[in-house]
This record gives sequence, C-alpha cells and structure tokens, in this order.
Amino acid sequence: MTRRFGDRGTFAVEIGDVLSPDLRTVDVWAAGTQLTKDDNAAYVPSLRWAMRSTAAQVRRRDLPACPYPGRSPEAVFQLLEQDGTEFRERFWFLPWGETLDTVSRYAYLDGDLVLVFSFWRPTRPVPDDPGAIVVATLAPDEFATTVLAAADLLDAESVR
Repeated sequence: MTRRFGDRGTFAVEIGDVLSPDLRTVDVWAAGTQLTKDDNAAYVPSLRWAMRSTAAQVRRRDLPACPYPGRSPEAVFQLLEQDGTEFRERFWFLPWGETLDTVSRYAYLDGDLVLVFSFWRPTRPVPDDPGAIVVATLAPDEFATTVLAAADLLDAESVR
C-alpha cells in the first residue's frame, strides 16, 4: 500500500512497497511530474537521514537566495546548468541517492522555496519532453512537513 505525503501538483513523496529489509519503493513528484522514473528503490537507512537533513535545512531557511533575481525559474535553471564553476553547487538539492540520479535538481529561496528539475538522461518511460524544466514553488515549511512525515513513516515501519 502506497502512502502519499504532499501534493503531486507541487511536491510529494510516496512511500510504497518493502522490497527487502533495507529497500523500499519511494517516488518523488514535483509539479505533477514523477522524478523517480528510472529507479524508485531507495536504501531506507540513508534516505531517512537525507530526508531529515534536507527538511532541517529548508526549515532553517539555510538555502541561498535566487542567484539571478528577476529571471524566470527556467532561466535560472539554464544559467546554473551552464555554469562550470563551484557556484552552481551551492544550489544542488535533494541529495537522496540513486532514486533521483536521472534529474538535475536545484533549489533556492525567492520568498517561497523554488525547486527546478530537468531529466538529464533518457528515462523509462520517456517523459513527453525529456529536456523540459520542471518548476515547483511552495512554502518552505510545507516542503519540510511533507518530507518529515515521509521520514517518520520510514522510521515507524523500519524493519530493522
């Protein structure tokens, strides 16, 4: 049975089947797009830690401000992708392991939390537009609450 936290239209985490004592299906959605198309088998011990760390970072507002004020999130994404320096690394987001390794992902604060994603390699099934930039904007506390609720379920249902 899959449990959904959040809203697929903005940001959601879905916790699904137990695959082994340490593996679980986990799907991540942003702006109506499933980001975990290739691999949704997550290693639970490290994912729980990463989820809690990410939620705490967002709750503290420990994220950089928009790097290119006045530009659209899509333009910001493209400028960050083109930047070959360490500057763009400040905006890398959701270090949640291999389940999200088919998407480039950045985040910044611009009043709300702005999440921008794009698939960087073909996925199965292939999205309608593999180069499309997915933008989700939501309140930082809403994001943190969603992620912590999913992490709490993983803790409560831990088979270890």
